Amino acid sequence: MELIDKALQIASSAHEGQYRKNTKIPYIAHPAAVGMILQRAGYRDEMVAAGVLHDTVEDTDLTLADIERDFGKEVAVIVEGCSEPDKSLSWEERKEHTVEYLRTASEEIRIVACADKLHNVRSIRQDVEHSGEEVWSRFKRGKELQEWYYRNVMQSLGHASAFPLLEELKLEVERLFAD
Repeated sequence: MELIDKALQIASSAHEGQYRKNTKIPYIAHPAAVGMILQRAGYRDEMVAAGVLHDTVEDTDLTLADIERDFGKEVAVIVEGCSEPDKSLSWEERKEHTVEYLRTASEEIRIVACADKLHNVRSIRQDVEHSGEEVWSRFKRGKELQEWYYRNVMQSLGHASAFPLLEELKLEVERLFAD
């Protein structure tokens, strides 16, 4: 439990002042929810901590060396696997890389990435239910490309093996993009 508490403290500090896309929701709500999804599904503390930390290297000043120093190699490897490597690339290039990478990533990386996508899809679905289709205007690429991305990530996550969180993601993606 100490590992998870430490991850929550470090992620909270690193994400301070950040908010979820076009909302007033502090960003830390997302990585904390990803960690809770993993914990509720019964995964080890290292995976839960990686879930909490999954966006720190991509979106804050923390480095993989910081994560490895504070949490060990295993957590750092999972965080690295859940991070987009080059933010200077276009959205399409970054998402195609993620889709391709996740096909052959370790099951632990795929599970943490799945929990991340699961929380994102649930959040979008709740926003659509609350605010309607205008929610899609928050995304530079709109509903059609978001659907392409989530459906392809889903396939990649399940390419090498299936796991229970993937089934939850499939249900949520179907609910979100059902016409």
